[in-house]
Amino acid sequence: MAIVILSAYQPDETLVGIVNRLWETGSRNIVVDDGSGAEYRHIFDSIGDICTVLRHPENKGKGAAIKTALAYIKKEIGGREAVGVMDADGQHLTEDMWRLLDAAVNHKNTLVLGVRHMGKEMPLKSRWGNKITRTVFRLASGVKVSDTQTGLRAFGTELIPRLLAVEGERYEYETNVLLALTREGIAMEEVPIHTIYHDRENSCSHFRAFRDSLRIYKDILKFSLASLSAFALDYLAFAMFMAFLPRTAGWILAANVSARVISAFYNYSVNSLLVFRTGRKVRTAAGYFALAAVILLMNNLILQVFTQVFGLSVYPAKLLTEFALFVFSWLVQRFVIFRRL
Repeated sequence: MAIVILSAYQPDETLVGIVNRLWETGSRNIVVDDGSGAEYRHIFDSIGDICTVLRHPENKGKGAAIKTALAYIKKEIGGREAVGVMDADGQHLTEDMWRLLDAAVNHKNTLVLGVRHMGKEMPLKSRWGNKITRTVFRLASGVKVSDTQTGLRAFGTELIPRLLAVEGERYEYETNVLLALTREGIAMEEVPIHTIYHDRENSCSHFRAFRDSLRIYKDILKFSLASLSAFALDYLAFAMFMAFLPRTAGWILAANVSARVISAFYNYSVNSLLVFRTGRKVRTAAGYFALAAVILLMNNLILQVFTQVFGLSVYPAKLLTEFALFVFSWLVQRFVIFRRL
């Protein structure tokens, strides 16, 4: 038997129709009332005999509601079932939910995503928001996902412990799930779906464009900010050393090495504790400082070429050098040193 989770905040009768259709097709359904209030209680009461209704006393957010349902499944149901998550506002078809559930049955240890067509029928803000998120997500994770904001997903119960450990309480949770599972090497399967929009502005959605976008992008941008702040520290330290040293090749080399050592210790600490959250470990430390040594050699070689061969001033030469090595350093850290084993 498949299990379907629906998170609902101040729903209308659409929710009743969705639950009825799911029940008729044989799924076990869990609806989370995410603090809708007393005036919406009759809607949840009307479906209480054909689904399990879990309640939040106050609005906690979509991510929190999904985790409440997952914790319930883990504790009260168990077994090896296919679990689906769909929106409660009528934007997903129940037949598409079942297509994803079937895919989850056939692809163990896989997150199945229902991906929407990004054509002109999609509201403009949703289309552009998804395009930006897809691009940033791919840069941050190295994984191409066609629809990072889809609310229609399915997976086996074997993924529940991992999903419960993912941070986030509101809409950022869904993006954090993608980031967390890609770090752990969990496969993703995409299934094309239909999507229904009630109007051009998608006004039925509770997504708050500014606040919830910040939540979504915050966890992605941490990857890039750590490297940029390390670069800033490296450049400032280099500039301070050069303010007191002669502009000869030997002293430029000494200043560059000293600045790189300072920024390397900083960058490793930030990456291990705050960005990739693997903690300081012998394996990651050895890998990181081996990379730092390689980059230091490349850094000095490129810097010398810019200053001695092309005759550039040390400051723009330093900027060009760091830019050239930024992407290489990031990819090695993301996919080799700080990968989740």
